[in-house]
Amino acid sequence: MTQNTPLSPCHLRNAGDVRQRVLSAAQLRTHGVSVAEAAARCRTGGPWQQPLPGVYVLHPEPPTGEELLRAALLYAGRPPASGGRRREAGTESGYGEAMVTGLAALALHGFAAAPPPASAARIDVLVPRTRRLRSVRYVRLVRATEPPSPEEVHGLPVAPVERALADAVAGLGDTSTVRRLLTEAVRGGHCEPATVVRELNRSKLLGRPHVADAVDALLAEGRALAENRLYGMVRSHGLPEPLWNVDLRLPGGPHLGGVDAYWPEEAVAVVLDTRAPLHSRLGDDRRQDEHDAQWSAYTAEREHLEWLGVTVVHLSPKKLRDATEREAVVVRTALMAAADREPAAYVMILPR
Repeated sequence: MTQNTPLSPCHLRNAGDVRQRVLSAAQLRTHGVSVAEAAARCRTGGPWQQPLPGVYVLHPEPPTGEELLRAALLYAGRPPASGGRRREAGTESGYGEAMVTGLAALALHGFAAAPPPASAARIDVLVPRTRRLRSVRYVRLVRATEPPSPEEVHGLPVAPVERALADAVAGLGDTSTVRRLLTEAVRGGHCEPATVVRELNRSKLLGRPHVADAVDALLAEGRALAENRLYGMVRSHGLPEPLWNVDLRLPGGPHLGGVDAYWPEEAVAVVLDTRAPLHSRLGDDRRQDEHDAQWSAYTAEREHLEWLGVTVVHLSPKKLRDATEREAVVVRTALMAAADREPAAYVMILPR
């Protein structure tokens, strides 16, 4: 069947490709089917149905989840009536710049805590702020001044996990559901806590008490996972066993800070950088002051340790997850280099 061959309802009803079962009015016109003909086929008892304005499902059975998603994207991504630049920017899929977001996107990303699209009461679709379409029926339009680059999942444009999470959380008022989603994002390896918190902050969601509570749990979960990755790296790559989670202090002097792993003979410390991005329930000015003070104290502790001859190796949770072998080489190199350095100052080691 060529692009201009008239459509056969019987043929399309049995089509294996969902792209032939769900079409926009514009796509139908390219196949010789007018809007009037399409409307006639959608009458009661007819072979087609119209779930959304300008979008047709070419069979009478209840649409599948994939068909609902494609219909939502076709509705949100159709060019304006005036055509112009939007029409030129569109793709053959008919999705334009639209992408699935929210719970439907999380379901596509494989989240067990997100309901499948077929059972969801609503599908969120992210579109540029300039779009003048309205939310309709089961489609809720989410507008963004600068939409992220979509990821292709099962052939559909889908918002990145962190953006989909923020859009899902924006529509949820249940703490337990929000916590389940955020926890699965970290445990499932979809993204790091810092990335999630940054997106929630950008979406101005951290001021909601139930979201702030869920974020606290998320950060604790992220730290525990990072510590487990660090334990696994040391043991699987044959590094010497360090002292875990200790505080360093000068004899009779100030506290030098806590470290996640310490090799006293080599004076090498590993610090996991699991600090949360700037966020709190305070106002913007106080939040910035608090963040600046925490960062200054953190930097001063690290510099003081270096000045005393302690080598501090900073590891991020993301690097531990994605480049474990490379990070193990970094730590091993620091341990081997200890023999060529001046002895470090004596420090007291206390449990943290």
